[in-house]
Amino acid sequence: MGTGTELGRVRGLGSARAGSHHWINQRVTAVGNLILVPWLIFSIMRLPGFDYAQVIAWAAEPLVAVPLMLMLVSIFYHLRLGLQVLIEDYVHDEALKFGAILILNFYAIGGAALGLFAVAKIAFSGASA
Repeated sequence: MGTGTELGRVRGLGSARAGSHHWINQRVTAVGNLILVPWLIFSIMRLPGFDYAQVIAWAAEPLVAVPLMLMLVSIFYHLRLGLQVLIEDYVHDEALKFGAILILNFYAIGGAALGLFAVAKIAFSGASA
């Protein structure tokens, strides 16, 4: 018996659209970053000074703290998605790939949590921090 047609060999192996969710999430976070990062740059440039007290007072405002938190989540999630693709494409040893993705997930979640905590602490304690 032959190996059959090419369609017959791949039939039953699952959807070919398995990576579309990952791809869409990466594009959505990229658009979010394209909106939030320039907002951060222009907002900081508009500050009258860059001393600690003024920056803390600026970051303590709710209309600043919320976009800062959204930006942190978007950036770290986008970083995780992009580096996961690199690891999956270029690390061929399965155990090493698993370990690298595990470390990447800890780094991304930990970095985002640390940033969110810092912004929340500033926002909730106000300019007196």
